[in-house]
Parts: sequence; C-alpha cells; structure tokens
Amino acid sequence: MELYAERGFDQTTVAQIAERAGLTERTFFRHFADKREVLFAGSAQLQDLLVETVAGAPASVTPIDAVAAGIEAIGTMLQESRGRAFARQRQSIVAASAELRERELNKLSSLAGALADTLREREVVEPAASLLSEIGIAVFRISFERWVSGPRDRDLRELMRESFEEVQSLTAQARPVPTASGGPVSHAA
Repeated sequence: MELYAERGFDQTTVAQIAERAGLTERTFFRHFADKREVLFAGSAQLQDLLVETVAGAPASVTPIDAVAAGIEAIGTMLQESRGRAFARQRQSIVAASAELRERELNKLSSLAGALADTLREREVVEPAASLLSEIGIAVFRISFERWVSGPRDRDLRELMRESFEEVQSLTAQARPVPTASGGPVSHAA
C-alpha cells in the first residue's frame, strides 16, 4: 500500500513489493496472482461471510432483510479488520487507476452473483433474486464510498442501515408507473 501511494499503482512492480515486504517474488506469487490482488485480498472472505450470513438467516426473515444482514456483516468485517484509514488509502489507489476500477467492478459483480445464487437457494425467484442482489451490492458500494469519504464519526454499518431504510422507504411509496400506452397506472411497490 505504501508503494502504491508513493509511486502509483502502474509504476510499482512486484519486485519492489516483494523487496519492501522482505519476500522473494516467488513467495509473493504464492499469495497473490498479480499485483492487483494485493488491493483485493480478502474478497473471498467477504463473499463467504455474505453468503453464509444470508443463507443462515431464519426462513421467517424477508429476503431484503437477509440481504441487509449479510451486507452489514461484511461492513462489520471491513470496519473492524483494517479500519477507515486503510480503506481510504486503498480507495484512493483504486480510484486513480482505470484498471483497478474495472477490477473492483468485476469483484462486485462476482459478489452480486454469489448473493443472487444464495437468494435463489432461499427460494427467491427471478428476477427478484437478481434485483435484490444488485440492490444489496449498490447499498454496499454507496455506503462504503460515503464511509471512506465522509466524516470520521460515521459508522459503516450505520450508513448501510440508513441506505437500506432509504431503499425500503422508496419502494414502499405508491407511485404512478407509465404503461405502454403512455397512461399512468398506480402501483404500490
């Protein structure tokens, strides 16, 4: 992380990372597929925690509440494992590189896919399973961005809860939905 911050991601080599860490390049590659993965270490653990939390939610819990519990669980993991300072530094490195932003989107897409699979296992049908998983990942992403860029006194889990409450509030409101003929039909979500 220090090297990426000092030199930039593109200018940092695996050899430099290994040297700074007191390792050989061979040892580096035993732990990471490439230098990008240093910034995404822990992705599998986040996914496992999300899937386990959603799958383990009681059957009586609504699908969105199961998703919210899973997202909050990974929020707890992120907040307690390395904290906001690390997350801010990592996010600034990712934001400065198109390659890393693309990698992050791919990781989030994989997370959404695993979440949708878990919802389908909980007998949530399509397209609801995919919609809920995308909503959950959007809440995660937006809450995380607010956490790393916002005031230091905000708790990531609090931001996630607020975001889910906003989604639930928006979807609970009756609203006119245009039909194919152009006329409105009122639907309560």
